[in-house]
Amino acid sequence: MTEKLETALSSDVTEVRAQKLKLLREQIGDVYPAHFHRTITNGALADAYEALEPDVVTEDVVTVAGRVFSSRNSGMFMDIRDASGKIQIFSHKDTTPEDARALLPMVDIGDIIGVTGVVRRTKRGELTINAQEITMLTKALLPMPEKWHGLSDIELRYRKRHLDILTNEDSKLRFQQRARIISGIRRFMEEDGFMEVETPMLHSVYGGATAEPFKTHHNTLKLDMYLRIAPELFLKRTLVSGLSDKVFEINRNFRNEGVSTRHNPEFTMMECYWAYADYEDIMDLVERLFSSLAMAIHGSTDVTFGDKTLSFAGPFKRVPMPDAVKDVTGIDFLAIKTDEEARAAAKAAGFEVEKDWTWGECLAFIFEEKVEGTLVQPSHVTHFPKDISPFAKEVPGEPRLVERFETYCNAWEVGNAFSELNDPEEQRRRMVEQLEQAHARGEKEKQLDDDFLDAIDQGMPPAGGLGIGVDRLVMLLTNAPSIRDVILFPARRKAD
Repeated sequence: MTEKLETALSSDVTEVRAQKLKLLREQIGDVYPAHFHRTITNGALADAYEALEPDVVTEDVVTVAGRVFSSRNSGMFMDIRDASGKIQIFSHKDTTPEDARALLPMVDIGDIIGVTGVVRRTKRGELTINAQEITMLTKALLPMPEKWHGLSDIELRYRKRHLDILTNEDSKLRFQQRARIISGIRRFMEEDGFMEVETPMLHSVYGGATAEPFKTHHNTLKLDMYLRIAPELFLKRTLVSGLSDKVFEINRNFRNEGVSTRHNPEFTMMECYWAYADYEDIMDLVERLFSSLAMAIHGSTDVTFGDKTLSFAGPFKRVPMPDAVKDVTGIDFLAIKTDEEARAAAKAAGFEVEKDWTWGECLAFIFEEKVEGTLVQPSHVTHFPKDISPFAKEVPGEPRLVERFETYCNAWEVGNAFSELNDPEEQRRRMVEQLEQAHARGEKEKQLDDDFLDAIDQGMPPAGGLGIGVDRLVMLLTNAPSIRDVILFPARRKAD
């Protein structure tokens, strides 16, 4: 095999691999066998032999598998990795049969091999397998990124995520942590008495949030449909059903809007509804959830993000939106009575506002402009304007405000919650008003969700509702500067 290899190979790296594959097919037949059974993972092997002393050879024979990440001395020493870790392979004429060593010149960095052999620890302390059998499991036709130190091109990392994770331990760890965070959310909610449910991703009427939907068409039903922008209205109908007093869904949502470091067209949320609870109960739940996730990932409620240390130990700071705006700008919106006065006050303070903006829209705009960026530590901003919160109950004694809060951290919104509106007449009035506003903006396809309103007419118990942006939460808990760093395959423009 070696002589044929030397005479056949060209200087092109990719062509070399293709020629090796051809030779392997001639010599051993199946280069991509369906059946190979390892007896232990690399990580489990390291744990099992943690106490093995240097320069000790056991009589234990194991079978491992993994991708070749380094090769030294013509393949005498190789490092292979599986998802759990790395192990060194030693192939020498004193310990490895000639037919097994004959395969070594055909093995390239990136190939996947299986190895059976004896466990030992070298004099230098490296856990090693003395190879007795080597099996080619997958011949890689493309080389690994140069020097196997990961992809330096950020755009390429997102577009070729498989290479990013293969060569970047930080990326690999981040996605392992993401899996643990989502599992932790599910476990926390179930232990808190919530039932997980599944609601449709294809909607004939889109709603539950203000956003531009993705549109599709069902051929058999002859029906235009929309990818879900939020599961809210279906989850509330589930609450009406009495299936459970506490329901949640970890869901994928789709919004046909901009892309940024904090926005992706498809994203993950955890949304829940809790009968006979209110927004203050939900605030407590958020604090318990976030602190438990920080502990699970970092063993502490203090989390490093960039140059900051974020404390997820509750209770979080709680501040009404009008108070937060007054503290930063001096504008006392609660003392302002009319929309005209609100616009005038905003303009006098140097803000550019639209001529038809309401009192609440002015308040929310100034909050976003001047306050949001100051909310570094986890904080709940409460008492939102009713103008921008059509599904929340009014604050007693202040009908312009509602029992809503958003949770902020690192100046990002990561959660949104209400004391849910369950008055069917008021709910219908607000949804009709919202629909008219949408039509005025040119959203002619926007419709009233009569099925939801029919369910509310049946009677929904008082409840607290919550939506958490899982991707942003993962960013905070894994020190990721961009949402693309925590989504395995983020939306990208087509490559040139």
